[in-house]
Amino acid sequence: MHASKGRNAGLGIALASAFAFGGSGVAAKPLIEAGLDPLHMVWLRAAGAALIMLPLAWRHRDLLRRKPVFLLGFGLLAVAGVQAFYFASISRIPVGVALLVEYLGPALVLGWIRFVQRRPVTRAAVAGVVLAVTGLACVVEVWAGLSFDVLGLLLALGAACCQACYFILSDHGDDGEDRADPLGVIAYGLLIGTAVLTVVSRPWQMDFSLLGGDVDMGGTRVAAWLLLGWVVLIATVLAYVTGVISVRKLSPQVAGVVACLEAVIATVLAWVLLREHLSLPQILGGSLVLLGAFIAQSQAPKPPSPGPVAPDVPPVAAGELSAPRTGA
Repeated sequence: MHASKGRNAGLGIALASAFAFGGSGVAAKPLIEAGLDPLHMVWLRAAGAALIMLPLAWRHRDLLRRKPVFLLGFGLLAVAGVQAFYFASISRIPVGVALLVEYLGPALVLGWIRFVQRRPVTRAAVAGVVLAVTGLACVVEVWAGLSFDVLGLLLALGAACCQACYFILSDHGDDGEDRADPLGVIAYGLLIGTAVLTVVSRPWQMDFSLLGGDVDMGGTRVAAWLLLGWVVLIATVLAYVTGVISVRKLSPQVAGVVACLEAVIATVLAWVLLREHLSLPQILGGSLVLLGAFIAQSQAPKPPSPGPVAPDVPPVAAGELSAPRTGA
């Protein structure tokens, strides 16, 4: 009875995490379209969340001595790289499409395993990759001559590459007897990501007055500070924390499957709130991407002792490579 209740609670928390992550692009896009630079949006998200999670960084300060390279990789790739590419991409292409492109992460990781590490992969995993790539072709409507902004598509692929690189780093850097606490890794990742983004984005050049006004969200005027608060508090802090808790209550595999709903939630929210309608081929293609990602995750080689993880990321990360979720 208690186990069943715990599992149900874990599923509910996992769904809350997927919903929180899925809403990040929907809340950020109106701010970007109102004139906020995508890099400034990423900086505000990372800096705000890092400030809130500063007590956790102090509690796990020993991580700086134990795993400096691991933390640097998380900050550069999972925080600065993924989010910068993702927010830059949604400034040019629909939110749902950008997130679905990120779900090529499992294909990229399996490609690394097969062709770089020269480790065998199952036929089912290959089938998952083929499905994901086919679905992506439908999402971007290649028969129409790449009707989407090519640069926007490349930026979304850049986010997927950053995620894949981080997953690979995590696979090599998470020692079984010296595993880092995911919340501590997230806290330091946000701090490191903020430091990097401060140099790159130059937030002192930001027009902060924009945050005091209203922005258009699918035809409705919404306070800019309210959307920023959602991105920082809900789509970052709450999303990461609930992601970690859900994996501890469930298995990484189950939590990873639930994470697939993130792309669906983001697409539906963008449809309802931003009026970003997708065609039937794009919807079918998105379903293929999610199905391919699910199959790729379920067939990816498992490390000897997987650790707790948290996502915005493709489910292979949450289910197989012992990495805290990166979140788009």
